[in-house]
Amino acid sequence: MKKIYYFLYKTTNLINGKYYYGMHSTKKLDDGYLGSGKYLRRSIIKYGIENFKIEIIEFFDNREDLCIAEKNIITEAVLIDENCMNLKPGGFGGFSKEQQIKNAVKSNEKQKLLRESNEDWVKKYSENQSVSQKKVYEDGRRDKFYFYDWNGKKHKEETKYKISNKLSIISKGKGNSQFGTCWITKDGENKKIKKELLEDYINDGWVKGRKL
Repeated sequence: MKKIYYFLYKTTNLINGKYYYGMHSTKKLDDGYLGSGKYLRRSIIKYGIENFKIEIIEFFDNREDLCIAEKNIITEAVLIDENCMNLKPGGFGGFSKEQQIKNAVKSNEKQKLLRESNEDWVKKYSENQSVSQKKVYEDGRRDKFYFYDWNGKKHKEETKYKISNKLSIISKGKGNSQFGTCWITKDGENKKIKKELLEDYINDGWVKGRKL
């Protein structure tokens, strides 16, 4: 029977110094485990697994002693450290339903703030989501799903008319992507601008319209 290792560990983000404490039980020390915390997982996705290191703090003979040790190291004082990625005190296992709701609200608020104030985070998050989505299809974890297969099928004439009519209504006025813009030209250069800026450009020698 293979030996089971029980140990307390610390995983650190080598880029920003943020860290995560946890406990782990395994039959293979080099199993690649870095932790299961929600913020930690997101951080790994954002920065890449190569930018994290795990340190074994102490080994234990059983799970019970390991839980006690985790409880002693992940305290309320540690949780208030802005560099700590743990969400709850150690030694208590999974979250209660109430705590899950609180954590979800906290996470959503944090993501909303980042979306509104950090363009680099939004770009990186979008890229990672795209890569992750592509990977789950490539490795077979998820099958591509199409709501309807249109191969060899056509819309009825009545449906075509309804679609065309709806699009024509949408594209009028502010629904049109070109609404409120106009072309100007100067020295062979054409440029599309907002109409409220037209007078300023005219004063700078531009002419309304464009030359092909």
